Amino acid sequence: MAWYTADVTYTTDRDKLAAVRPAHRDYLRELVDQGVVVAAGPWADDLGGFVVYQVEDRAQLDKVLAEDPYTTEGVAAKRDVREWDIRMGAWLPQ
Repeated sequence: MAWYTADVTYTTDRDKLAAVRPAHRDYLRELVDQGVVVAAGPWADDLGGFVVYQVEDRAQLDKVLAEDPYTTEGVAAKRDVREWDIRMGAWLPQ
């Protein structure tokens, strides 16, 4: 399994963000239930958000990101994705 983080910057269209947010959150809840999303949420200034993913590989992550309503509806203006070499923490098996 591989870990990835995504730092997302939202579009400046606040109406579009508000309209798409419920579908995005429903999508992420499904991914949480599947164990793909470990943590997610908007930054305190609500100009973007951050998500931690655990997936098989980058190809799976790219598919997950492509199906996100923030992608399909153009809410994610920018997304910085990085593979994370996590070494310790509650998310790792003991």
